[in-house]
Amino acid sequence: MCGIAALFAYRDAAPPVDRGELEAITERMRPRGPDAGGTWLSPDARTGLGARRLAIIDLSPDGDQPMSDAAGELHIVFNGEIYNHAALRARLQRLGVRFRSMSDTEVLMELYRHDGERMIELLRGMYAFAIWDARERRMFVGRDAYGIKPLYVADDGATFRAASTVKALLAGGRVGRAVDPAGAAGFFLTGSVPEPFTIFEAVKPVAAGTSFFVDGRGLSAPRRFYSVAATFARGRDQETIADLVTPSVLLRELVVESLQYHLVADVPVGAFLSAGIDSSTLVALTREAKHAAPRCVTLQFDVHRGTDADEAPLAERFAREIGAPQTTRLVTREEMLADLPRFFDAMDQPTIDGTNTWFVSKAAAESGLKVAISGVGGDELFGSYPSFRDVPRTVRVNRVPPLGAVAARVMRNPKARYFTLGRTWAGAYFLKRGLFMPGDLAPLLGRDAAEEGLQRLDLLRRIASALDPDPGTPFGRVATLEATMYMRNQLLRDTDWASMAHSLEVRTPLVHGALLRQLAPLLLAKGAECKRYFGESPRPPLPEWLRNRPKHGFGVPLAQWMGLEADGTSTRMRSWAKVVWERYVSG
Repeated sequence: MCGIAALFAYRDAAPPVDRGELEAITERMRPRGPDAGGTWLSPDARTGLGARRLAIIDLSPDGDQPMSDAAGELHIVFNGEIYNHAALRARLQRLGVRFRSMSDTEVLMELYRHDGERMIELLRGMYAFAIWDARERRMFVGRDAYGIKPLYVADDGATFRAASTVKALLAGGRVGRAVDPAGAAGFFLTGSVPEPFTIFEAVKPVAAGTSFFVDGRGLSAPRRFYSVAATFARGRDQETIADLVTPSVLLRELVVESLQYHLVADVPVGAFLSAGIDSSTLVALTREAKHAAPRCVTLQFDVHRGTDADEAPLAERFAREIGAPQTTRLVTREEMLADLPRFFDAMDQPTIDGTNTWFVSKAAAESGLKVAISGVGGDELFGSYPSFRDVPRTVRVNRVPPLGAVAARVMRNPKARYFTLGRTWAGAYFLKRGLFMPGDLAPLLGRDAAEEGLQRLDLLRRIASALDPDPGTPFGRVATLEATMYMRNQLLRDTDWASMAHSLEVRTPLVHGALLRQLAPLLLAKGAECKRYFGESPRPPLPEWLRNRPKHGFGVPLAQWMGLEADGTSTRMRSWAKVVWERYVSG
């Protein structure tokens, strides 16, 4: 796991790459890679690469970056992990490649030499990388299927810049800091900044599941190699073996396979453990995958102790029952307030989430871990959010306009009035996930910025575009929207910056392109029942006292700690969003 930077002055009129800028960008990412770091500048100073390394695979200096081949033809910076690197290495060795390290970084570089841009379709992992090809004088850039690992670019028409974080690009001093009204509007509407925007006009994310080249003409059109919607659409037309194999058995086999990939490391791999089904099942299956229970980390909050909201006693009980070493970390209001300056400094883009990952990652790092497994993605995969029930119902109910007194009551609801009674999947999804309404933005951003932001954001169209091609079923549509909107723009992004601030790599076995391809027919056939099957998948199954618990969110008591308005969850989150915006912009 690393922080990476890449600069390419591709136009003849562009000034050479400034080593000082490259070093400033790289240094801003030091917490992402405290083990090693460096920069590389081409002889003509037209290209520069930088990296900070958190050593996970091949801990020796042979795995340091930027990495170059022996001939000086290829140079690479890479953030993430390639879980099938051993199999890819063996294939390349059969083709005659001789490796100088045991790192997955070198495998990536040599895979590009032999397979070109198609190499990205062979990868299992989470990654963002840039490869400078001196032979062709072009740069190859790619990002993983789900967008687990971030990569941001700034292109001024003459020089291409890329880095793992937005704030790193800004630290170089050559990228503008003007706030993008579309990004700002997106934050207040959804609680995070939705792609393809960031909070700054000059910076854009590399789209998940895409790759592209940068040469003397600039950026090529991105080539998409993965789509969640397309995966569900194909799964709709495939026969499921769930009628031949018990779903819980199928889930165990496929998730254990994913876990075996995600456990590849030259350091110990721990796990986040709450009393939820996803994290508990992953811990149990991890024990099966590696024949030993992982070290587990659980959070406990001072104001929750002794209440139903405190999951620590149940997590401790489960850990004891399966023989997992476990640490419970108490978090207090005083610690939260003391951490806020670091928290906001690390926050790469404004978001209403991230505090939970911040503290559990801090606790994991304190216990000596560099890698931890997380249950992120389970709710999106197995349909356990209320949205899987509420969004289809909203669409179904509002396809027929209400009459009389019912219509009068509905039309008094500003959400329903704005989105024409939630008749579309995009509108219904926003009704469920929206934070502020469009009419609320003028006092927050100013009238002109709000109008421009809403127009350029065009949120409903962007939500609808995530359903192209049509996943085909209500479950498939909501699962696609949750994975590509909420999870990608908020959960995965916040997991990355909040964990890397503590030099911790978080792995998400349930967010895996190959796993979704395998599971899509089952998910479409069985829907939210798959959550129950998942809890039954370990041998033995999760205990009934855990499987039958009502679902609780993994939340931090911000309202009590920060003195936020307490009139409902939405009100608290809107109050927190205002705090985040003020701190982020002023900082």
